Order: sequence, then C-alpha cells, then structure tokens
Amino acid sequence: MTDQKPELDSDTLAFVGRVFQFARMGHAEELATLFGQGLPANLRNDKGDSLLMLAAYNGQHEATRVILEAGGDPELANDRGQTPLAGAAFKGDLAMAELLLAHRAQVDGVGDGTRTALMTAAMFDRTEMVDLLLAHGANPDLRDASGQSAADMARAMGAKATPDQLDRAARKAG
Repeated sequence: MTDQKPELDSDTLAFVGRVFQFARMGHAEELATLFGQGLPANLRNDKGDSLLMLAAYNGQHEATRVILEAGGDPELANDRGQTPLAGAAFKGDLAMAELLLAHRAQVDGVGDGTRTALMTAAMFDRTEMVDLLLAHGANPDLRDASGQSAADMARAMGAKATPDQLDRAARKAG
C-alpha cells in the first residue's frame, strides 16, 4: 500500500480552483448549490485553508454563513495554525467574529497553533475586537507556546492601546 495521491485531471483542478474562488469572492449561492450536491463543507486547499477560512478572512459574510450552515468547522485551522476567528481578529472584522462565535467558534480556540484570536487582535491593536472577544469570555491570561500572553505579544508588536486594555481585563478577571 502506498501513500500516493491520485492525479487530478485539468477539469477537476479547474473546478476545485473555482470553488475556492467562490469562497474568496463571496459567491454564496453557488456554494449553497454545490453543498446541496454533496460538496464537502470542510474542503481545504494546498495551504490548509478551508473554504470557511477563505470566506471569513476575505470578509464574505453571506458565504461564511452558507459554509457554516453546511457544516463548515469554525475550528479547522490552516497550515499556520490560524482559525477563521483569528483571521477575523487580524482583519478587525467585528461582524465576522460575531458570526463565527454564533456558529460554535471557540473564543479561546487555537486550532493547531497556540495563538488565540485575542492574541492576534491584541498584537494588531484592534481594541474593539479585544472588547468583543473579552465580552465573549476570552481569557486574557492564556499563554502561547513561548509563554507569552496577549498583552506581552501586543507590547512586543508595539501596540499602543491593547496592552493596557488587557492588563485591566486581567486584573478585573483575577
């Protein structure tokens, strides 16, 4: 028995490429039709990005909703360990974060990595996102694999407001 992957013909590769473009570009109706025909909602590309990750990262709210309702896993991380919620946090997309959280995204989820969405939001000084994640129960005291908290990461990145914001939240929680 070998681990050899089957060769895909050019038509199949073109189809798969279109499906991932549908997610990136927000073609919700086309995705819904394909899911209705049996397309797996957790399809991933060569970088480990799921359809949900691509739709969420690119701010495609309706496509994200369609993928979630078709069974897209909000905890499925890409090859860099990033979850769709962390992608929304990086982008500062509050509505997307709310949508993901309403569909079972774990507020402190780390996928295959060690960074939470709160850590990502803090690093890029996304104060409104930090507030949103904290309101949903994000833990400001969690540490990544190197032992850094969200506030530590924010300071290391030169964020202006989020380090103090997180320090206040940690004192309040403690």
